Amino acid sequence: MFRVGLLTVSDKGAVGERLDTAGPALRKLLDPGCFEVSRYTIVPDEYEALVEALVLWSDEAGLDLILTIGGTGPSPRDLTPEATLAVAERQVPGIAEAMRAAGLAHTPHAMLSRGMAVIRGHTLIINLPGSEKGATQSLEAVLPALPHALEKLKGSHADCGT
Repeated sequence: MFRVGLLTVSDKGAVGERLDTAGPALRKLLDPGCFEVSRYTIVPDEYEALVEALVLWSDEAGLDLILTIGGTGPSPRDLTPEATLAVAERQVPGIAEAMRAAGLAHTPHAMLSRGMAVIRGHTLIINLPGSEKGATQSLEAVLPALPHALEKLKGSHADCGT
């Protein structure tokens, strides 16, 4: 069982002016036999709030996977990738590449996503778009590989090719 945090990044969502539909939709995609959503919150598009939540959830809560939702576009307040990079120890570029490639099959706007995937300690952090459609399509693109990736982060010695 992998412990998951869903961290929605939205100024309007943080003050109750916008309903987060992406977070609940992602929860439905995660097989409860494999993934337990143990943290969920909405934070504003503020660098310090993002960094604080990512550090707390990875270092203190010991989550296996953190999915950020939103703040990956090109607008001036979209700072999720920068905050994620600030807490990263290693990058996993193939995850972000796969999400953008899958998104491009649906919309040319997918190329505007600056989301990334990184490792901090034993936690995998993945930035997803903020829209429900973009977030679910992105997670669906990488979900089959996540259990193996998370097992490897926990120290599994299983071969990657099996």
